[in-house]
Order: sequence, then C-alpha cells, then structure tokens
Amino acid sequence: MGEIDEAFIQTEENRPKVCMIEEGIPVIDLSPLVCGSSSEPCFEEVVRQIGSACREWGFFQVINHGSSVESRQKMEEEARKFFQQSKEQKNEVRRDAVHVIGYFDSELTRNVRDWKEVFDYTVEEPTLVPASPDPHDLTITHWYNRWPQYPPHLREALEEYGKEMEELALKLMELIALSLGLAPKRFHGFFKDQTSWIRLNFYPPCPSPHLVLGCGRHKDSGALTVLAQDDVCGLEVKRKSDGQWVRVIPAPNAYIINVGAVIEVWSNETYESVEHRVILNSEKERLSYPFFLTPAHYTMVQPLEELLNNQNPPKYRPYNWGKFFLTRKRSNFVNLNVENIQIYDFKIN
Repeated sequence: MGEIDEAFIQTEENRPKVCMIEEGIPVIDLSPLVCGSSSEPCFEEVVRQIGSACREWGFFQVINHGSSVESRQKMEEEARKFFQQSKEQKNEVRRDAVHVIGYFDSELTRNVRDWKEVFDYTVEEPTLVPASPDPHDLTITHWYNRWPQYPPHLREALEEYGKEMEELALKLMELIALSLGLAPKRFHGFFKDQTSWIRLNFYPPCPSPHLVLGCGRHKDSGALTVLAQDDVCGLEVKRKSDGQWVRVIPAPNAYIINVGAVIEVWSNETYESVEHRVILNSEKERLSYPFFLTPAHYTMVQPLEELLNNQNPPKYRPYNWGKFFLTRKRSNFVNLNVENIQIYDFKIN
C-alpha cells in the first residue's frame, strides 16, 4: 500500500470513484428572516423550500443567513494556526476515552480509520452527560473543554463562533418545525441543557485518495448539523433519488445544513438523515467546521405525538439521547468490530 497504513484503507465498495457527480444541493436564501416578517409570502416560501429540501435531500445550503462573517473568519484563522503546530504541541490537549473533548488524530468511522485530525469543544461548559452508557447507571458527569495555550485567541474565537452557530441552528429548527406544521419553537425545550458541540476538521493531503476517506460514510446522530468549510471541495452526499454519491459545491459564505437522526425520529421519518462522507485531495489540505445541535442528555427521543395518527403510527421506540450519544462516542476510540449503535436499533417492526 506504499505510504498508507492498512488501517486507513476502505473496503472496495466504499472507495471513492474516479468520476464523481457534481450537482448542487438546494440553496435557500434566508434574507426574509433577517429583514422580513412571518406574514410575508416570501417567508412562507422559505418554509416551503426548507421542507422540500429536508424531504428530498436531507441536505441544503443557506445564504444571507445573518451570521457574522467576521466571526467565522476569525475562527478559521485560529483553527489553521492550531493545526499548523507540531504533533507534540497538539497532543497537549489530546482527548482519550476519559477526556473525550480536545484534539485527536486516530478517529474511526465504521471501524476504519479516517484521514484527518480534529479538535472538539462543547457549546455549554460544563456539558452534562451520563457517566456511562449503562442504562442502569444514573450517574451524571461533567465535560469541560480543554483549551490549548496556543494559539492564545483560539478559545475566544471558538466560543464566539459557537454562539453564532447556536443562534443560526435554533432559527433553522423553527423553520423545520413550521414546515412540519408545528409551532415554531416546538423543538426549543429539548435544547435547554444542550449537549451541542463543534468540531474543527483538518484533512491533510493524501497520497492515495482513491483508497482512503477523510471521513467514512455515516449519518449524523444529532438533531441538526451546520457546516462551514474552506474552498476545497470534499463533502459528498448520497442522493436519495438513486443512491449515487454527489459532490457538494459550497456557495461562498454559505452554511451546509443536514438533517440528523434525531429529527428523523421526531418527524417519524417525514424527514430522513442521509449518508455522507469526505473524499480527499492529493495536493490540498481541507478544513471544515461542523456545529452539531444535540439535545439535553435526559431527552427521550421519540416521534412527536402531534405528527402521529392511525395512518402514521410511531416508527421508533423511545431512546435516551445521553446514553445513545455516549455509546457512539466510544466507537471513535476503539475498533468494536461491530457496527455502532444506530437509530434503526430502535425501529418498530
């Protein structure tokens, strides 16, 4: 395999194809939210577009979203400084199975190693989570962020960016609620003690991008993901209509949004989480910055009663978000030789 450790090599069916489909996922202009009112027809059109994108793609981009471009640029500058350090410097805030927040370079997706480095931090500090995935253990623990000494302004930039992303994500959740026929703030209570977090992804150039993935195919387990990235393409989405992998071309200053598994359950599969992955570049590095909106640890995730009836009975049993979240986190560190827990483990047959 030359320079590539076998731990990185994808099975043949999961390797990226040489010729990829490039098709734009829906791009939605949020300017009516920034300067308009909910009574205007253009606002209703935004809600309609959100619902259509969630149903047909599970992904969309938003432009004119009102989030600070300066905050994003500052975050990107500090992130680049962090990843440009030596491994020894970055390992000062290295995460492990005990301290799950911080820097890491050996993450697994579906038990195959990803070609990337990451730095994770939570939006709430401390973040309350279960002490163990054991359903009988009711102990709660606290996660604290691990901030590096360098770059000195990283913490300030990331905390500011986190507030911007939380505001945008909750705004989008209001639109998603309206598109489902729910009250706009129907979801807000689930995030009172949120476990939301942000990841800085650094994908170095790869000598064998036809064999390796920056991040293997997966679905996001949370409620909503809000992704910023640089100008190097890499994200691919599995198109619902035919199962083909489609490369996402990001619009300038846009955010890429995708529906997570929690919304799939809340909506009783009206909206579905869609598989996606990250391909690599042999010459260019790539950075991306997903914000994962996730509920409080004590949330029991289940289909919303307002969306159920005799023709649309619940398709999932309730599950505890905190225990589910912690179980999935374990697979980032250890090759479990079995597929990680998924929402379909709670599917009602």
